[in-house]
Amino acid sequence: MDRLDSDLDGTDLGDAVRAALRMVIDPELGADIVELGMVTAVDVDDDGAVTVEVALTVAGCPLRTQIRTDVETHVGVLEGVSSVTVTTGVMDAAQRAAVMARARLLARDPAPKTDIPDSARVIAIASGKGGVGKSSITVNLAVAMARRGLTVGVLDADIWGFSIPRLLGMQGQVEAREKKMVPLERRVGAGTLRVLSMGFLAQEDSAIMWRGLILNRAVQQFLEDVHWGDLDYLLIDMPPGTGDIQMGLARMVPRTEVIIVTTPPVAAQKVAARAADMARKGYLRVAGIVENMSDFVCEHGTSYALFGSGGGARLAAELGVPLIGQVPLHPSVSAGGDTGEPVALAGHGPLVEVFDQIADQVITSIAPVVAMEGCSVRLLDAMKSAVEAGAV
Repeated sequence: MDRLDSDLDGTDLGDAVRAALRMVIDPELGADIVELGMVTAVDVDDDGAVTVEVALTVAGCPLRTQIRTDVETHVGVLEGVSSVTVTTGVMDAAQRAAVMARARLLARDPAPKTDIPDSARVIAIASGKGGVGKSSITVNLAVAMARRGLTVGVLDADIWGFSIPRLLGMQGQVEAREKKMVPLERRVGAGTLRVLSMGFLAQEDSAIMWRGLILNRAVQQFLEDVHWGDLDYLLIDMPPGTGDIQMGLARMVPRTEVIIVTTPPVAAQKVAARAADMARKGYLRVAGIVENMSDFVCEHGTSYALFGSGGGARLAAELGVPLIGQVPLHPSVSAGGDTGEPVALAGHGPLVEVFDQIADQVITSIAPVVAMEGCSVRLLDAMKSAVEAGAV
């Protein structure tokens, strides 16, 4: 097995594998696993089978599964890769010392970063085109998660077409604390929503005529210059399509995972596939598919496939990711958005159950919150305190 620093037989695929591995971020230390010395060996055979050896700080590190999945995702999308095998080992004392030395450097001279907690899972809700109900899915999923006692951030990154404030029935001025914006909050059961949108900064009927770098800078400010506080999840309502904001997000928050929203028709499925392709080209993990506007069930119990059927399942099979849920077409979804009371807030009902099931899948299997206490995070915290006290 070749070392990572070798030329891997001089192949272009080997170079691509090295680049992809640098997109796998250790959420504790905020640096990629190559820079941290966690990738101890890489092998690429003639058939495109890739084997990556990753050394963890401790044998029982709860980040093992996440790191393995991220490696498989980032490397597996490369053209020419037929399979990815990830093996894990444990760092020896010298390797751990090297990682901590790197962490000390980060603690002394921190690079600019967002105020999103390292432990929070960041999920972008994306679509290939507008009109598929992506924002409705975002707010109802956020509500269903908050009802479980979680703290969920909602970032409305659809700068032009912001709709989150109306869908959640929230309005008010964004306040600043220590030169950073403070999201507006709404209690949901035992949990909390923290929401930030251009809709809090501009009038609802005002057109935002920004492009390119200005758009990216707006999203960057929403990520960097915000007191998000302790979050379990941050849901980002993306603008439709494959534009500047999508590319900027992959650079600014490389640990983002993506849920694609589509509707049943084949045409919608094909457009949604482009959003998934862009995410993967940005080395973001596509976590699953939600099909919106599925069969309509009338009051007599008869089901009508008004927009066709099977688009979500076909797209999930094409991408090799799970179909997280199918949300039926029902007027209560749009009615709840018009009144600022998302349907997921109701105590019971078929649609409540649908969003509860989607939330359960996200929380338990798609993107569970990782408890990092078993890894090096406690040591890192102690080290940072020592640095701030001038003891190191």
